[in-house]
Amino acid sequence: MKNRFDLTNRVALVTGGSKGLGLAMARGLAEHGAHIMICSRNEEELKAAADHIRDGLPVQVDYLPVDMTDREGVKALARVALERFEKVDILINNAGSNIPQPIDQVQDEDWDRILELNLTSIMALTRALVPQMKIRRWGRIIHISSVLGLGSKEGRNAYSATKAAVIGLAKASALDLGPYGITVNCIAPGPFLTDLPMSLLDEQGKQSFAARTALGRWGQPDELVGPAILLASEAGSYITGEVLLVDGGAFARAL
Repeated sequence: MKNRFDLTNRVALVTGGSKGLGLAMARGLAEHGAHIMICSRNEEELKAAADHIRDGLPVQVDYLPVDMTDREGVKALARVALERFEKVDILINNAGSNIPQPIDQVQDEDWDRILELNLTSIMALTRALVPQMKIRRWGRIIHISSVLGLGSKEGRNAYSATKAAVIGLAKASALDLGPYGITVNCIAPGPFLTDLPMSLLDEQGKQSFAARTALGRWGQPDELVGPAILLASEAGSYITGEVLLVDGGAFARAL
């Protein structure tokens, strides 16, 4: 059974991999034997993250600074990853952001940016990497959605819309790619201690999110590693088109 989680000689590309959930998942994949490619916009953060991921592990780790709202940059990311590693077995589409605005205050430029980053870049990168997975008849694609793609809160119009959309994208792609041995799933994290929610919520909001969970606390980034390993490995070979909610039990609460 242990070997079902073995990722030795697999290659994983994790977007938004320089910090937070992306960094935690990248390190977890590396600890299970995968070679890692990460990207984000900040090169200095990428260098530090790559050092952390490879620390003490016999795996190859590389990185590329990319703005995922730049369609040509997304194409270049796919091309460079394949040039450096010759294949990508596991794709984790983790890069994303949030600009809270009530529906009657949504700004076009903000809407367009969140749509491009949280949804369109996922389609574009997946589209670019699927052909080589199909040839090998093996692949694992994981989109990072959100608990706010299943429910929402005030002002999260663009964020919730895009996070719900990636769930629909995963379900459609799972049907397209299933015949080729490629699984496509979403992880929907709840409240995790990362820079994005910490920068958007006041202290009352942070306490409110924690209180909604069954466990009464926020999640640590490394608590998302197990679900990612499951969906990235042979252990999850019969899971596709699904949404794995990792929210500390927040959605168990009816009222």
